[in-house]
Amino acid sequence: MSKKPNYEFQEWWNKEKEKHKSEINSEISSNNTSTSTSNSHRDVDDDEDDEHRRKEVGRSRNARQISFVILLKFQQISSFLAWLINGFCSLIRTTNRRITKNNSNSSTNSSSSGSSNSESRFYKIIKVFLIVVVSLLLIELIAYFKGWHFRPPSIDSALSFEKLVYAKWLLIRADYLAPPLQVMSNFCIVLFLIQSVDRIVLMLGCFWIKFRRLKPVPLMEFNDGEGGGDVEDQNSEDYPMVLIQIPMCNEKEVYHQSIAAVCIQDWPADRMLVQVLDDSDELDVQHLIKAEVQKWQQKGVRIIYRHRLIRTGYKAGNLKSAMSCDYVKDYEFVAIFDADFQPGPDFLKKTIPHFKGNEDLALVQTRWSFVNKDENLLTRLQNINLSFHFEVEQQVNGIFINFFGFNGTAGVWRIKALEESGGWLERTTVEDMDIAVRAHLCGWKFIYLNDVKCLCELPESYGAYIKQQHRWHSGPMQLFRLCFVDILRSKISVAKKANLIFLFFLLRKLILPFYSFTLFCIILPLTMFLPEAHLPAWVVCYVPGVMSILNIIPAPRSVPFIVPYLLFENTMSVTKFNAMISGLFRLTSSYEWVVTKKLGRSSETDLIAFEKESETQAETTSLIYKSSSESGLADLTKLEITKKSKKKNRLYKKELALAFILLAASARSLLSAQGIHFYFLLFQGITFLVVGLDLIGEQVS
Repeated sequence: MSKKPNYEFQEWWNKEKEKHKSEINSEISSNNTSTSTSNSHRDVDDDEDDEHRRKEVGRSRNARQISFVILLKFQQISSFLAWLINGFCSLIRTTNRRITKNNSNSSTNSSSSGSSNSESRFYKIIKVFLIVVVSLLLIELIAYFKGWHFRPPSIDSALSFEKLVYAKWLLIRADYLAPPLQVMSNFCIVLFLIQSVDRIVLMLGCFWIKFRRLKPVPLMEFNDGEGGGDVEDQNSEDYPMVLIQIPMCNEKEVYHQSIAAVCIQDWPADRMLVQVLDDSDELDVQHLIKAEVQKWQQKGVRIIYRHRLIRTGYKAGNLKSAMSCDYVKDYEFVAIFDADFQPGPDFLKKTIPHFKGNEDLALVQTRWSFVNKDENLLTRLQNINLSFHFEVEQQVNGIFINFFGFNGTAGVWRIKALEESGGWLERTTVEDMDIAVRAHLCGWKFIYLNDVKCLCELPESYGAYIKQQHRWHSGPMQLFRLCFVDILRSKISVAKKANLIFLFFLLRKLILPFYSFTLFCIILPLTMFLPEAHLPAWVVCYVPGVMSILNIIPAPRSVPFIVPYLLFENTMSVTKFNAMISGLFRLTSSYEWVVTKKLGRSSETDLIAFEKESETQAETTSLIYKSSSESGLADLTKLEITKKSKKKNRLYKKELALAFILLAASARSLLSAQGIHFYFLLFQGITFLVVGLDLIGEQVS
């Protein structure tokens, strides 16, 4: 019989088999999951590797770009340094060449006179001041790098000899040097404020004149005939006799312009006589001027040529000699024009009528207008200065007190007033101011016409300009010494005496150059090394800025040059101060007269207009005129070939020395972090350097 099957075991076995199968399936699934996960991780790692590789490539590229930029910057810096070194070397070569020329010229002209001696004395004083300033700067630099600048040592705590010396220097500086410097500073500040108040009053007077439209009005006028100024059809007896004088000396560049402008005056020919007063010592120039005079004589103009064999008294002697002629007594008025002045054809018609009904009127002065005011920076700055002089000073004084200084040209005098005032005197280099003061003391009145302009030329080189300014500022001091007693004894009112002494002479001719040079070139640098004596910032910057703005108002087109004007006026204070001292103490240089160099800047179209207006002669006269003109042209060509003028640059030692003084003071100001003082001293020093190297007269567009 068979065995009964065990169903329980079979069920257990089947359960175990299923369990084992499920475990195997789960392992397989887990293996598959892990494989896929590992594959995904591998893909992520590959992406990260690629990104890292790309970053590495970018970094390598950025490094190459940075190195390229650095090389480019280095090349730019090296080229800039090369340019700077090259410019500095060229500046040194130019300076050395100009020093050599200057020394050779000074050795060649060493036989001169007191002018060079006085200049050298003044330069020696400035040079001693430069040595003192540089020594003080070295002391301050040593103290700065040793730390004494921020913690000054005292005598008690000084442990070394250097500290003891510096502590004693601080004590001497505070107790003995700073107090007198502060007193001098305060004194100059007071003078500065007084002069500033005078400027403000003049500007207010000018504004009042403009607001009320005040101007001299003549009692009669000369009517123009038909054809625009033709006076031939009118009664010539209605026109007074006028003498026109043109003093000149070696004026080969401008003689023909002034003679032509005067000869075409709209005035009856029989009521006008032109005197060409030639003091030239060059025969070629004399021949040229004679030919020009003969040309106009042949055209019917009453013009004569006078030449002095002995040139004494300069321009005053020349005018005095001309007034001594017998025929002068037939004339009532005399008009004076320097060789570079070109009056308009209606000049006499606009000035002579003011004398009608004014028997106490001695002078009618007109305004200067400049043909070359935009030639370079120097002429632009001169235009600012002279525009204020004519627009404000002359006009205000003419309207309110009927007195001002005669400008020496572009004016008409009553001959009777000249004779009663003593005539032209040779005692100063400002004969025009001399005769004006003497006429004022005799009770005569003056009129200034701001709307009547006379073309003239400004000096374009710094050398010519400082010679002109030296004469203009030394002469008034000579005159003040000579006429001071006469002013006190005169019969004019006390107010007019006070105006002459305190305003006309002392404030505007003596105090202005004195405080400008002393305050900004001496006291200001010293206060940097003696900080116990303080100069306020408003004195250094704000008040001069306001005064410069007032000065530039009459020339509004020159507003962009307001800062150069302020700096240049301080630079010119050296020349003006030296001239003022030489005139006040009667040094030899105060009696030196140098004719201002002119270049003849008038346009050829003006001269052609002169010629067209004067073409009234017959054909024969034209042929004669042509021959004389050609001969003059040949002489002029010969002169240009034999005496071709070139711009001669030179060094101005006083200005250079003061440039280094101011730059040293600016370095000291930088150590103490004085902002406004540093910038002013820096830019003022650079201005002195530019002027000292004779770069101020260079051409600008």
